Amino acid sequence: MRARRHLTALLLAAALFPSPALATEAPCYRGVNLSGGEYGERDGTYGTNYTYPSEETIRYFAEKGLTIIRLPFRWERLQPALGGRLDEDELKRVKDTVDLIRKHGMAVLLDPHNFGYYDKVQVGTAPATNAAFGDFWARLAVEFANQDGVLFGLMNEPYDIKATDWLTAANAAIRSIRAVGARNLILVPGTSWSGAHSWEKDVIGGANGTVMLGVRDPLDFYAYEVHQYLDIDSSGTHPTCEGADAAVEAIAGVTAWLTRNHKRGFLGEFGASADKACMSGLTEIYATMSGNSDAWLGWSYWAAGEWWPADEPFNVQPRKGPERPQMRLLAEAAKADAGTCSAVKPVGK
Repeated sequence: MRARRHLTALLLAAALFPSPALATEAPCYRGVNLSGGEYGERDGTYGTNYTYPSEETIRYFAEKGLTIIRLPFRWERLQPALGGRLDEDELKRVKDTVDLIRKHGMAVLLDPHNFGYYDKVQVGTAPATNAAFGDFWARLAVEFANQDGVLFGLMNEPYDIKATDWLTAANAAIRSIRAVGARNLILVPGTSWSGAHSWEKDVIGGANGTVMLGVRDPLDFYAYEVHQYLDIDSSGTHPTCEGADAAVEAIAGVTAWLTRNHKRGFLGEFGASADKACMSGLTEIYATMSGNSDAWLGWSYWAAGEWWPADEPFNVQPRKGPERPQMRLLAEAAKADAGTCSAVKPVGK
């Protein structure tokens, strides 16, 4: 029995940290966020207050060579009552969208886009307890357990919860996912918006780079999700990129942290306008991740989606007229990084 456990551990380690002979030459996942499912209030009407991407949009990004879609949705809409069943209509919408993405050969990252809250209650606080968070993930994991190309992102950008408290919540969700037999790859964010620029700083309740080393996954099949924008305050709310150099340095810093700790990372959100400094910074960030595929599983640009305004400077949603420079850069990076990915095969496959 001990020998079997030892062999299993070796196989799991090989799956997550492959030898150079098995590792892909580039990040496995190159993609985009398709925004829309997170719009509106929890009781919003589908097609009026929120939407999911059409097959036309999904096909467009697949034809551009992208390999993953990060799919935001609202936790409250999918699970209207904490501890209760998932809403059948909303679950079907999510499943139908996942099926379309998989039909076109791309992976999908499920993203409860809630910033560490259920309604206005912070995760870890009654009634949105860690047990309730785990219950949600157990129910969702059952629906997508062990499906090829389906990844679980625990939460979008927890921001004002202590790192130590967030670690407890994240571990509760991971335990619940594994308890129902789901072997899917899990992406674990940090607190403080999961910012790359602050990953090793004590912003609230400890530094992510220290505290989040306490992630516990029985399968050891997870990666860290970080976000990084290129504007002056890393918020992704400004059209210019005075923070481009700092963003490049932040990604280099997380790369070093991942390598030092033998971990893997995923850049779940980043974006910029077509400003010259922005495009230069994006190019450098792509180069850093492409050159460090032992550390980075991939990236997903923010953002696209049918309902995004045409004048939104980060938007790469296809419109009439020429493609935006950011989209051309995304497609070029995806093409350059194309290759067989052997680093993220689910356990047992």
